[in-house]
Amino acid sequence: MGTTEDMMKEVREALKTTWQRREGRKVPEAEDVQLGKDAVCVKGTVLYADVADSTALVKGYKDWFAAEVYKSYLVCACRLICSNDGVITAFDGDRVMAVFIGDTKNTSAARCALQINFAGQNVVNKLLKEIYPNSAYQLQQAVGVDTSDLFVARTGIRGSNDLVWVGRAANYAAKLCSLREGSYASYITEDVFNKLDDAAKYGGDPKRCMWEKVMWNDQGIAVYRSNWLWKPE
Repeated sequence: MGTTEDMMKEVREALKTTWQRREGRKVPEAEDVQLGKDAVCVKGTVLYADVADSTALVKGYKDWFAAEVYKSYLVCACRLICSNDGVITAFDGDRVMAVFIGDTKNTSAARCALQINFAGQNVVNKLLKEIYPNSAYQLQQAVGVDTSDLFVARTGIRGSNDLVWVGRAANYAAKLCSLREGSYASYITEDVFNKLDDAAKYGGDPKRCMWEKVMWNDQGIAVYRSNWLWKPE
């Protein structure tokens, strides 16, 4: 059987088979989901952390320097995700995706976003200036966070499998990163904001809201942005 016939057979099976759904109590890994039409459904909050304008970085600087920036940023983002009880689910070049579940998932993800902003400015950029004093490059980054029901399925072929996260949160969190403007690097949807603990909403002395409400014109919805920095403990 040729390649086209193989694809026709597999796609026909994929489209006709009934999905088997089950509720998940933790962030699933690939081995938790069977090949075929097995799916795990979870209520999750998705965080995407992304280096801004990475094209300019790759075009304007040495490849090894760009790689060092990527690695430095992702090391910080991943450490902070894990320290906030998030689970890293995917890497894509200069970005990382994570999922938070549980009663405090929105507060944990929003706090993580502000901590990643702190790390970008006060760890990565501080050390870049120290180690490369003649370089003008300074990291710009953005984090997007949304929450929704997630439908988690296993894709790919046997021996080369990954999970696909289907749901608004996975899509919106990634797109929110593109809204970065000026010093505003953390973006959350209104659904996330409405479920935050006060500690993740208000800061400073006297206390004031760390988040500013703005319109996301492409989607026609309100979102919240922040330029606050949250120093990790």
